[in-house]
Amino acid sequence: MTSRLACFDLDNTLIDRDGAFVAWARWWVGRAGLGEDAVAWLVAHDNGGFRAREALFGGFRDAFGVRSSVEELVAAYDVEHPPFTWVEQAVLDGIASLRTAGWRVAVVTNGNVVQQTAKLEHTGIAGAVDYCCISQAAGVRKPDARIFSVAAEGAGVTLDGGWMVGDHPSYDVAGGINAGLRTIRIGRNHQVETPRADHHFDSVLDAFPVILAS
Repeated sequence: MTSRLACFDLDNTLIDRDGAFVAWARWWVGRAGLGEDAVAWLVAHDNGGFRAREALFGGFRDAFGVRSSVEELVAAYDVEHPPFTWVEQAVLDGIASLRTAGWRVAVVTNGNVVQQTAKLEHTGIAGAVDYCCISQAAGVRKPDARIFSVAAEGAGVTLDGGWMVGDHPSYDVAGGINAGLRTIRIGRNHQVETPRADHHFDSVLDAFPVILAS
């Protein structure tokens, strides 16, 4: 039987990226000697990680008088944020169940190589899947279908009969549809409701049995 591909987004799909951001923000603000209002500012302006880091730290620098340059703040964030990420053992078990059943599993994530690689390695996800496809390295981003072709090639399979699981309709669901994949949306972090996925669950744990049964 030919293996099929199950693609997963990383942030707010396999891991709680927003929870990790809050934990990092509290640590970073405390180290800088600032108050809880600085944490609240970062969380309010982060936009779930979709606001450009240059804009986020530029605004923070202006609001709180931080002396470091924007470039220095962004570079530090890229290496300091990943250690605050974690993955639930049940998620790793779900990935293992797919691979045991003959599926190839790939992470398909938009982001920069330094930070996303560090998250994947710190959480152990890098060693749990068949391939990790980071947009900066691939030279293409979701929702472009080409990034899924890169992931499929890296995992050694085709896209036929595959799935894409992620939290953002405009990137994960739309990208999966563009690539001819069945789709599962996770969570309700985004107000965008279209395109609609084939399934919508609050937890990625609910996605594994659906894929296994397909």
